[in-house]
Amino acid sequence: MTTGGGSSRLMDTQNGTGLSQEYLVDAAMLDAISPSGDRGGMMLGSGLQGEPLTISALRPAPTRIVLVGGLYMARQVALRAMAVGAWVVVATGRPAAWQVLQKAAGNGPDGRPAPLVQIRRLSPVELPRPSEDGPLLVVHDGGPTPQELFPPRSPWQTTVYVLPYMHPQAGATANAADLVLLQRLPVGQAQLAARIWRLPPPMVHQLTTLADDQVVALGRNLWKPLRLVTTQKEQAILGPVRRGD
Repeated sequence: MTTGGGSSRLMDTQNGTGLSQEYLVDAAMLDAISPSGDRGGMMLGSGLQGEPLTISALRPAPTRIVLVGGLYMARQVALRAMAVGAWVVVATGRPAAWQVLQKAAGNGPDGRPAPLVQIRRLSPVELPRPSEDGPLLVVHDGGPTPQELFPPRSPWQTTVYVLPYMHPQAGATANAADLVLLQRLPVGQAQLAARIWRLPPPMVHQLTTLADDQVVALGRNLWKPLRLVTTQKEQAILGPVRRGD
């Protein structure tokens, strides 16, 4: 992979030989998949050596994240955004699948669902105004070829696009993302991912052999395999880690 100026090094120790494949990562991306104590740092999983990894999904810049895989991972990201104080707006064609977030948020003083989580249809609506004290996560669950209903335009707003599978028309959305999280892909979809991101054969093969709890974090000059980690409280809400829904 090529690199731009002002980049830093990130080590990938996925092979078992003790030799590390080295990738060059832009300095701006290091906080997107590394241990962090900042306001928007959300625990995502663990590295191959068991080290905790977080993503700076909520940050003082408009941010796009693409999730390719099952609904489990998308709902877990939303739950963890709630845990660090974010507003969560979900635009979806399957609202019943997201009701677990409202149940997790509980009810307000009036007995109605807490406004921290809003489940919406796939149509433009006025969004809460994001801020450092109230960041906003917008989840766009609109199938494999999402429309730009809620593009991030302001700091502390992050739009997550949930793609159940790779589609040729999703290339523009995927390439515009600041971070992509990929679960296991069938061979044909992995080959499509290879064309979109110009992945070499070993990376394509890895995408087809990931376990149910494994994810690859992909960014500009970034390739980081990791494992999803689920707490007991999350398991009570979402069930065990899985690739499907």
